[in-house]
Amino acid sequence: MPTPPLRRATTAAALSAAILMTVSACGDDAASGGAAEPSAAATVAGVTIAKDAALHSALPAKIRESGVVRVATDVPYAPFEMFVTEGKPELTGLDYDLGQALGAKLGVRFAFTPQKFDGIVPAVQAGKFDAAMSAMTDNKERQAVVDFVDYSVSGSGIMVVKGNPAKIATLDDLCGKKAAVQAATNQLALLQAHQAKCKTAGKAEIDIQTFPKDSDAQLALRSDKVVAQVQTKPAVGWTAKTADQGNAFEVVDDPAAAGGYGASPNGIAVSKKLPQLSDAIQKALQALIDDGTVTKIFEKYGVASIAVKEATKNAAVD
Repeated sequence: MPTPPLRRATTAAALSAAILMTVSACGDDAASGGAAEPSAAATVAGVTIAKDAALHSALPAKIRESGVVRVATDVPYAPFEMFVTEGKPELTGLDYDLGQALGAKLGVRFAFTPQKFDGIVPAVQAGKFDAAMSAMTDNKERQAVVDFVDYSVSGSGIMVVKGNPAKIATLDDLCGKKAAVQAATNQLALLQAHQAKCKTAGKAEIDIQTFPKDSDAQLALRSDKVVAQVQTKPAVGWTAKTADQGNAFEVVDDPAAAGGYGASPNGIAVSKKLPQLSDAIQKALQALIDDGTVTKIFEKYGVASIAVKEATKNAAVD
């Protein structure tokens, strides 16, 4: 799978064109479950979250009255958004769980509706949704039409077989060794760019093995044809947690690149017409960071290293 900024990015021309498109009406569907008032508390990732009355009062009046924040998401994109059962509308995933936690803290419900990714920003701008949670990269281009509350920072990560027999700790340790990567991805570019550092260190270049699909690269790792696979940090975290019940692979966590190599922020996109909502979400997110809820949610999906320690707004690095 290409890195999220590739899959989740739009060119300026495409974005401008998309904003001018007529966006079809989107109502709550089975995935978002109607507009019932949320319960007084909710349990997410084993944590019980209660409504904060002050944060609820800070919400825009129309959201307080409806009790719902309408959220667009593109499903599936593991581990951020997934269907619990293929062919059925019930959702799960990091973004979905975080949305439920934020809703509980704010005293409203985050109602998720599947939407094609390239139509999400135009739909938010057109008022069909209040916000979007879809592993969306916060960049300057998108900030022209939406505001971001940033909740993760992710880039490329390294996955090895359980036990890490080749003792890979950083990208430098791949010099002179075989590493698997999907063709035409940011991860391939990352390895190619690192070759100069290998030479400078007096080491052999990385023997880059490219594959048409991530699953093919993973098979090469399983069969010991390579010592590591380079993929997005969220993807390696999720794969390591779920493959063979967590017994097949592990993630190499380089302290110098906790969120991954070439990391960029991912954020909750909020309509610029609702500044009170983005402010309230930022404060609710910070509260959930401070009490450890965010860590629990990210740990559930094997990606604790990409969680931010401070809820920022519009923190694009481009």
